[in-house]
Amino acid sequence: MSALSNHATAPKKATNVSLAESLLSEARELRINVSQAAEAGLARAVAEKRTELWLKENREAIESSNAFVEEHGLPLEKHRMF
Repeated sequence: MSALSNHATAPKKATNVSLAESLLSEARELRINVSQAAEAGLARAVAEKRTELWLKENREAIESSNAFVEEHGLPLEKHRMF
């Protein structure tokens, strides 16, 4: 499920956004729904930021786990079928 579809049926709130006139003009010529495009872009930016923060918060644990595997191998490697 995409980040945007999570918000597709959520209540909407009007807001003001400043956009380059040329970009807005081109979007209108191309019949792009500016609200949907802005929401999709914002949903993507939120998801990327959440990922960045999660990786930062969990960096130590990830590095520790990677170091363990490097030193000892995968714990159940002998049971792998591939």
